[in-house]
Amino acid sequence: MGEASDDIRKLIAAEIKTAVPAPFLALADSVRRRHEPAALGVLFYGSCLRSGEDRDHVADLYLIVERYGAAYSNPLLALANRILPPNVFYIETPFEDRLVRAKYAIVALPHLERLVRPQTLQSYFWARFAQPMRLLWARDPESRARIVGALVQAVTTTAGESRALVDRPGELFGRAFRESYASELRSEGAERAAALSRFDQERYARLAEALLGPKFTKTAAGHRARRRAAARWQRRRLIGKTLSVLRLMKGAFTFKDGARYLLWKIERHSGVRHDLTPWQRRHPILASSVLFWQLYRKGAFR
Repeated sequence: MGEASDDIRKLIAAEIKTAVPAPFLALADSVRRRHEPAALGVLFYGSCLRSGEDRDHVADLYLIVERYGAAYSNPLLALANRILPPNVFYIETPFEDRLVRAKYAIVALPHLERLVRPQTLQSYFWARFAQPMRLLWARDPESRARIVGALVQAVTTTAGESRALVDRPGELFGRAFRESYASELRSEGAERAAALSRFDQERYARLAEALLGPKFTKTAAGHRARRRAAARWQRRRLIGKTLSVLRLMKGAFTFKDGARYLLWKIERHSGVRHDLTPWQRRHPILASSVLFWQLYRKGAFR
């Protein structure tokens, strides 16, 4: 496994340095400045990374911080992030002639290093961090090295928790993402999970071969190992869906500027524009029923 880990580290270390379009760098800089001096790194992943498009899209970023207490002025936000990570925020920043947008999640580096290990039953973090990412900014070489280490561990954990369920290396990450999606409340179906592994097939094939070897077969895992792996994923579904509900409830209180994000989505899909009042910005939950009625009268919902 040592040689395999070295191969994966080289692949990840090269991958995260791949250039990205300038709008995403502008977003990373805004996120970093919002949470200085706690910021250690900004990671970019998801659909905008795959497409390279920022217009009419919201990028997905992860802000890696030193510790939660240093990232927030509000200790309740720090506590919420520690108990049920991550906290998610919305940001808009000017770039040339337009606004660019992102959702960014916050996780402390020591916490992330634990969350991507196989001892963490829930796949929420390790399945995400096993996907292609770009490190848009790192505070220093030590932070960069530790973030790379967390990504390598996420890949290793994702593969390890799914290897007993597949017959061939080429099936490994597709099966892992399908199981992970089934362990959360998500609007996308199984096809979306399969599309993740198909998008960068060569990458996942290299990772699978490094971890499993080219001669891996179903019999290499054994029927007992397959049953144990299936039972663990079954437990993850129960735990993961419960945590998804709790994250949604928490997001109602912690998703800063969530109302602005919602209004942008509504305008994008319906063409209906609505500007928040100062009171609605300060109290989005209390204002939600009034806001819904105002949008309904404007024809935002059909």
